[in-house]
Amino acid sequence: MRKALFPAVITLITLTVLVGTSGCGSGATQASPLRFGGPKSGAALHATPPGKRSLVQWPTRPISFEEESRVGGAGENTPIGVTTLHGPKSGFTGKVWVWAPPEYYEKRNARKGFPVMEALPGAYGFPTNYWIGSDLKLEENLARWSKNGTSLPFIVVMPVLNPNDKQYYDGSDIPGQPKIGTWLSQDVPDLVRQNFRTLKTRDAWAVMGSSSGGFAALKNVLQHPETFKVAIPNGPDIVPDSPLWNGHAKEERENNPEVLARRLIARGGPPVYLAFQDGSRENTVLPKVRKFIARYGHGPVHTRLQIVPGGTHSAETYVQGLGEGTMRWVSARMQGPTA
Repeated sequence: MRKALFPAVITLITLTVLVGTSGCGSGATQASPLRFGGPKSGAALHATPPGKRSLVQWPTRPISFEEESRVGGAGENTPIGVTTLHGPKSGFTGKVWVWAPPEYYEKRNARKGFPVMEALPGAYGFPTNYWIGSDLKLEENLARWSKNGTSLPFIVVMPVLNPNDKQYYDGSDIPGQPKIGTWLSQDVPDLVRQNFRTLKTRDAWAVMGSSSGGFAALKNVLQHPETFKVAIPNGPDIVPDSPLWNGHAKEERENNPEVLARRLIARGGPPVYLAFQDGSRENTVLPKVRKFIARYGHGPVHTRLQIVPGGTHSAETYVQGLGEGTMRWVSARMQGPTA
């Protein structure tokens, strides 16, 4: 099933890109450089690098990001930054947006590393990532849920999902095409490690995505359990279906979540946690998700299904589901901020 989320969302995002006003809270009138690592990152000014026994991964090569916007409300005016990443491992170049929660800047947390969520959009996910939008309020909601104890305070990284808005690449390295699988599973996490205080454990890494991005989230966690512990697949496709796989059946199979789940079960782990979300009105997607859970949700593959009453195949539905139980379940299975 391909792959548009609610038309209203796509229309809004298109308008947002055209007028250059996307973001959360009060956007900056002029892009300004900012850093999340190093001496200019607030609380880090007062910190010393952690000892060898620490779980903290200190920023290695902080860069300057452009300020995209600010997150209001519970987000306390924290910035969303954007950069163009030239992926050294994938060879792909694309935009990446980043955000750190208010707790990241607090002096008491200056020596702590934080968990990370990679958030992938649906549809083509190009040239922007709609999770930065003020309409969905992902960052503001995450900040609010963290304050009320229903979520860990996550660093959020939001890359483009595809190289263009003409074709889907299934979050994979399709032969002869840009290596989007390597981009999402290696280059983007490496960018976060280079710029933020993160943690040296898979227990602190999650991938969330919707629709086509939900497939990429599901697939990448099953394919790279050494990197990611948790996936939040929202209304996901279950099997690869890009026409670019034509003539590459072997490689397509290597990127099939059903195949990857069987292999993970056969070798006994490591354990992964799949927090599926669907709207109750997703009549096409929901049966396929239920079938996947029934067939593969055992052994090291732990699953949960959040059904949003009256929900549709839309990002708004999935944000609602996050607050209705998904983030609490996910957070209980991940490593929180620690020194």
